[in-house]
Parts: sequence; structure tokens; C-alpha cells
Amino acid sequence: MALSDQDVQKQIKHMMAFIEQEANEKAEEIDAKAEEEFNIEKGRLVQQQRLKIMEYYEKKEKQVELQKKIQSSNMLNQARLKVLKVREDHVRQVLDEARKRLGDVTKNQGKYAQILEALILQALYQLFEKEITVRVRPQDRDLVKSIIPNVAAKYKDVTGKEVNLKIDDESHLSQETTGGIELLALKNKVKINNTLEARLDLISQQLIPQIRTALFGRNVNRKFTD
Repeated sequence: MALSDQDVQKQIKHMMAFIEQEANEKAEEIDAKAEEEFNIEKGRLVQQQRLKIMEYYEKKEKQVELQKKIQSSNMLNQARLKVLKVREDHVRQVLDEARKRLGDVTKNQGKYAQILEALILQALYQLFEKEITVRVRPQDRDLVKSIIPNVAAKYKDVTGKEVNLKIDDESHLSQETTGGIELLALKNKVKINNTLEARLDLISQQLIPQIRTALFGRNVNRKFTD
């Protein structure tokens, strides 16, 4: 049975509507899938950038923390150096004060004569030579000359050897020297400096740890003591 033109038109419209519906559904499906893929890709990129940002700021934070530690360490070291300098300056002041008071020893001639005897004998035991030149301050010349016989006798009693002590007439210790003597032997090739300043320097080097302890207390960070 032949279809009329009207029926054909209806069929065509029906088919077109079906195709359009299929196309719309397919388009919606494609849009939905594209939206899903977009959201997935967007999430991936956002997460990737978030991780990069977190990594960047974490690195910056570590750099800042490291810089703070370095700065703190530098400030601590500077503070320690300042403390050490103040302490060393204080120790130096104590030693300078001791040097200033050395001259007081010479005011008591009897005690000073005993000190000179001890200084000369000590140097003689080190030199262990027969011919010795004694260099003194000009103001100590007569005092040293008076004790030489006694010093020579004591030296002989201990060593059993004679010693010839003569005062240096060509050169003398500076008048600014607080006291003491210098002994020379072997044609002045060997010299022992036993001035009061030299003895103080020697003793102070040995006593500096005790001086520091007396002034500032024991160093709690020090494990061993000499």
C-alpha cells in the first residue's frame, strides 16, 4: 500500500527527531566526558602546582631556618669572643698591676738582697760555668757586689765547684727595669734573663689557668685540667 506524501513527511519528521535526539544525547555524553576529563586534568594540574608551591615554600622555609641558625651561631660566637676578650683584658690588667707592684720588692733592701741571691744562684745552676758576668741595674750595683761572695760560697757548697762572678762594667740593665739580674757566660754567648719582669712573665704563663679560675670560676666546658 503506497504511502501518501503526508505519511512520508511524518516518517521523515519522526526519523529526523530521532536522529536529533540521538545527536543531542551523544553531544551531552561527549560534553559530560569532556567535562569529566577537564576536571580530572584540572585537578591533576592543580595538585601538581600545589606540590610545586609546597616544595618551593618548604625549601624557602628550610633556607630561612638555616639562615637563622647561621645568624644565631654567628651572634653566639661574637658574644663568646667578646666575653673572652673582656676576660683576657681583665687578666692582662691583673698582670699589669702585678708588674707595677714589682718595684715595691726593691724597697726592702734586706729582702731584695735575698731575692737577688736566689735569682743569681738559680741562673748559676743552669749555666754551670766558672766565669760568669752579672749584669745589673746601676742602682743595684753595690748591693749585688756585696752579696757575690755569699752567692759564690753557696754555689760551691752545693756543686763543689768554684765560680768567678764579676759585674758587667760595660753594660747594665735599664733603670726602668724593676729589678733582678742577667747572667752571661761563654763570652756573653749564653744569657739567662732573671729580671723580675722575666720571672713574672714566666710565672704568669704557668699561673694563667689558676688566675682565670680565681677570677671567673672553673670552666664547666673543660673536661681536663693541667
